[in-house]
Amino acid sequence: MKKLLLTAFLGLSFFAFSQEMKDKPDVREAEKALLVKTDHAELDAKKKAAEEKAKLPKPYNPKADAQADINQLVTQAKKEGKNIMIQAGGNWCIWCLRFNQFVQTTPELKELVDKNYLYYHLNYSPDNKNEKVFAQYIDINAQQFYPFFIILDKNGKKIHVQQSEILEDGKGYSKEKVKEFLEKGKI
Repeated sequence: MKKLLLTAFLGLSFFAFSQEMKDKPDVREAEKALLVKTDHAELDAKKKAAEEKAKLPKPYNPKADAQADINQLVTQAKKEGKNIMIQAGGNWCIWCLRFNQFVQTTPELKELVDKNYLYYHLNYSPDNKNEKVFAQYIDINAQQFYPFFIILDKNGKKIHVQQSEILEDGKGYSKEKVKEFLEKGKI
C-alpha cells in the first residue's frame, strides 16, 4: 500500500508540476518580447520627420560639379561685390532642409541673403561627398554636424565657418540668431 501511495503521490506531483509550468511564460520568450517592444512615440516622431522632409524643397544636387559652380560664383561675386554663403549638407538632412526653407520663406531673412550673398548648397552625401571641395575649407574628419556654413569673400577666400546648432531654436531656427548671422557673417 505504501508503494501505491508513493507512486500515486509522485504521479500527481509530477502532473501538478507540469501543469503549473505550462501556465508560466518561458523566461526566454519574455526576454525576446522585450527586445522587439516598440517605442510608439519614437516611431511617430520619425514618421512626422519623414513626412516633413518629403514636403520640403531639395536644394542639394549630388550630380553638380561643385568646384565649377563655386568658381562661377566667385566670378559673379567679384562683379556684384557680394560674399558667398555655402550651406554644406544634403537632401538627407532635415536640419539642412529646414534652414533653407526658413531663410527662403522668411522675407526679412531672404532679403538679407539676396542683398549680401550668393547662396550655394554644397552637397555631402554617399552619392557625392565633394571631399576635394570641402578639404579647401575644413578638416572633413573633424566636421560632424550639418548643416554648417562656409562664408567666402568676393575673391573666394574663406572668412568664416559657422556651425548651425547655435542658430537652432526647438525644432527650427531662431529668426534673431539667423538674422545676426546673415548680417555679420558669423555668430
